[in-house]
Amino acid sequence: MTFDSTDFRVVVADLERFMGLILHKAGTNTASAQAVTRALVTASRMGTDSHGLRLLPHYIQALQGGRIKGQPEMRFTRRLPATGYLDADDGLGHLAGYTAMNHAAEMAETVGLGAVAVGNSSHFGAAGCYALAAAERGLIGMAFCNSDPFVLLHAGRAPFHGTNPIAFAAPLNGDEPYLLDMATSSVPWNRVQQYGAIGRELPDQVAADSAGRVTQSPAEVSALLPLGGNDFGFKGAGLGGMVEVLSSTLAGMLNGFRLLPMGGPDMATPRGVGHFFLAMNPTAFSESASFEACLREYLVDLRTQPVNEGAEVLAPGDREWRCRARRDADGIPLDSANQAAYAALAAEFDVEPLAPLP
Repeated sequence: MTFDSTDFRVVVADLERFMGLILHKAGTNTASAQAVTRALVTASRMGTDSHGLRLLPHYIQALQGGRIKGQPEMRFTRRLPATGYLDADDGLGHLAGYTAMNHAAEMAETVGLGAVAVGNSSHFGAAGCYALAAAERGLIGMAFCNSDPFVLLHAGRAPFHGTNPIAFAAPLNGDEPYLLDMATSSVPWNRVQQYGAIGRELPDQVAADSAGRVTQSPAEVSALLPLGGNDFGFKGAGLGGMVEVLSSTLAGMLNGFRLLPMGGPDMATPRGVGHFFLAMNPTAFSESASFEACLREYLVDLRTQPVNEGAEVLAPGDREWRCRARRDADGIPLDSANQAAYAALAAEFDVEPLAPLP
């Protein structure tokens, strides 16, 4: 869900400049600043506003509190020809994500598959950024992550799983990849915060209050419903559990129910978030031309299916690529809450503020 506004828009290059300077002054090394900027700008360009530029103030707070190291010493251990473990050393999850996917991709390019478990990490933003990084190398990519409890179990009254996202990307030479990026909850927690910041009501069947009752008021929300809502939430709860096993269990980390809350108040203690990344080389399974022809045929069949009047069938990623083209041309919008947050960062770190497009 995007919130484009004609009131305050910035060009990509200026947003990248601002983020890089703020992160550097907050104590990050160059690699960490570049990874955070890459992930947040990628998400904002594609319209994933809940996981884009609005998260920068949170990461700065976590860096200042000591929860996250701005200059970690991440260590990768290759355990088998196609597997490895990355100790993120309590650094920024974005650097951990891109680093781990790079290792997975290198293994996939050599032996056909590459899988990396990540431990001692932190929030990494939009999972789709890392699946996309694999697709940009001609590989199929998948990314998973656990988080602290936000989501009810099916028929449960208290949060148990995190939003535990699943991201999948498949490359298509000469065209944008197939890109699926979804929470296993009905909506991500950041969406609730985003709606609350702009005074917008939530859709039905996505969130619940402290008594487990469905609510559409962001101020009343204490938990999210699993994908499928009240009636079919066992599906989302099951997927959330699968992501948990891949993320925390493989990496030897605490499961999400035991993690410290992302939002604090403790901003000094590292959280120990887990991730999992998988890269697959299509040529390890079939001829490259065959894979590409079949994927193109599938997407043509999908996009040309009959639809309801006034509607359109979209493949995963189609909305994102359209939004990216529009925002690259017209600028990335900042809502009123983000305008205030970015102005405060500019003043705190003595950085030239973002300049709105005329």
